[in-house]
Order: sequence, then structure tokens, then C-alpha cells
Amino acid sequence: MEALLKHLVDITCQRDHTLLDSSIVSALHELVGASRVFVHELFRFRDELYIRPRVGIKDGKIASMEEAPDNNGEPITRYPALVESIKQRKTCMEDVNAAGDRTLWLPVWLNDKVSTCLEVTNPTPYSSHTLHMMEGILSVYRNYQNILDYSERDSLTGLLNRKTFDEKFSRLLTSSSPESALQEQDERRHQPGSGIGQWLAVVDIDHFKRVNDQFGHLYGDEVLILVANLLRQSFRSQDRVFRFGGEEFVVLLRSTTLEDARKIFERFRTNVEQHDFPQVGKVTVSLGFASISNESPVVILGHADQALYYAKANGRNRVCYYDELVKSGELHSEVSNDTVEFF
Repeated sequence: MEALLKHLVDITCQRDHTLLDSSIVSALHELVGASRVFVHELFRFRDELYIRPRVGIKDGKIASMEEAPDNNGEPITRYPALVESIKQRKTCMEDVNAAGDRTLWLPVWLNDKVSTCLEVTNPTPYSSHTLHMMEGILSVYRNYQNILDYSERDSLTGLLNRKTFDEKFSRLLTSSSPESALQEQDERRHQPGSGIGQWLAVVDIDHFKRVNDQFGHLYGDEVLILVANLLRQSFRSQDRVFRFGGEEFVVLLRSTTLEDARKIFERFRTNVEQHDFPQVGKVTVSLGFASISNESPVVILGHADQALYYAKANGRNRVCYYDELVKSGELHSEVSNDTVEFF
């Protein structure tokens, strides 16, 4: 009982999804004696459901895999027991492999949807007492996951909100590579297209004030929701999409080349342009993006913003890359100071 209370206290004091996942993994590993515990994210990509690990414990070590560059996920169809548990809307489904290991798949249902599941593997059967205890721990985990989602996400679109940006940005940088990651990213910034990089984009809906003025804020909100849905469909689960307020969004695009980044951003722009918005009709977006280097988030955001403003001042409905604009002389690179900025 003392160990259970200790883990419940640990779970309920977390204010971060990764730490919460680590707490539930640690609790199940110790209290159940499981040989393998993983928290997985479930996400839809191109009409197919995928699964990717966020945090796991194997051989007694807890590791976060959420920001790993190669953690792209795999089709959920490779795990029939999990598929069946979701299909039957169950909270638990057991699968026994050829070696006799027993894996419990535990979908976490929130508001009649499931975007997280736990995988708990043990070589011996689980007693009814153990299953009951796991159910109680998962109920606490589910409640706190709901609380964190509420605090981290924009209430209208469901995207990550602005206050979570700095934390997600820092994690992207620290997980990119060991010691030399930032130096390599800085080199890539000065040599466009020379390798894999991380990218930040600022997206703005063109003439959004006109939508509100002509059709009303109710339709304006619907446009925001539909654009947010197109953002989800256009980017991978390991990328990060934020609503910064009003009609402005920010995207952190992970581990891809400049050429592919441009294609991905252009694909999103085209998806919006070709989408039929009810009552409003056609809507377009402008996008400015910059490479992520060892400069501060404020400076990198400023670079993407400058590219965005150039796009809006030069026809709208286009994608512009900051370094390219500087190289061509359309924009001038500014010397910045992380402590004081002069305008």
C-alpha cells in the first residue's frame, strides 16, 4: 500500500506529459513487476491509424522516445489485439505470444476517443487483484492527462497553445543529436539544402479580418478550426503545431531536408487553397519559414515572421524561406542580441 501511495503522489504532482508518462511507466513496472512497459501515441496519417512509443521501460531503464528523429511510428494493424480492443471499445485486451509472454494493451479513452495506449508485458498471468490495481492507476493517469491537455491546448482548435512553445522548442533542440547538434544545425543554416535540419514556420490566414467582417465571428471560428484540421493532416505526429493566437499558427518541422521542408509547406498551402470552406468559399494562407539553429527562439521566430510578412506583402498565398530571401537581397539579416533587441 505504501508503494502504491508513493506512485500515486508522483503521478498527481506532474505538470508535463512526458514526466506523467514516465511516472505511470515507473508505477506499473514496480507495482506489477512487468518486464516491459510502454506508453504509445495513436495518431491518424493519410486515413490510416499509426502507433509510436512516447516513453518506455525496458531492462529496468526508462527512456523518452517522443522527440527521437526516427520515431515515425508504424501501422496499428501490426498489433491485432490492440486493434480489437479499440474496435470493441474495451479498456484492456490480453495478447499471448509464442514464447508465452503476456501483453496487456490498455487504450486510454478520453471523451470517447483514444489517442494513447499502454503496453504492459509480463511472463506470468495477472491476478484479478493486480488487474484491479492497474485499472485504478490508469484512471488517475487518464484524469491527469485530461488536465494537462486542457492546460496545453487551445480551446477552439485543440492545437498546442503558445505557452507550451518554449518547452517543446527546447526539447526539439536537445533531442536532435548529442553534443554537436546545435553546431551542425547552425552550419546547415548557412548552407541551405546541405542536409537534414529542423524548421520553424509561421502561418497566417490571408484576409481573415474580411472573413469576420463579412460572415461573422462564428464562421471565422469555423475557418480557424478547419485550417487547424488541415494542419494536422498535413504534418506528421512528431512535428509540432501551435496556435499562437488570432489567425496565426506556428509549425516545428522535424528532421527533413530544405527541399522536403519546402514541399511539405507547399503541400499544406495547396491543401488550404483547394479546400472548400462552407459559406466562406475559398481561403488561402501565407507562410514564412526559417531553419532552426542555436539562436534563441525569439530570433528564429523573428526570421520566420520576416519571411511571412514578405509573403503577405508580395501577393499572399505563398511560401517564403528566410535564408533564401536574405541571400537574394529581398531581406536584410539583422544582428541580434539575446538580452537586448533594438528595433
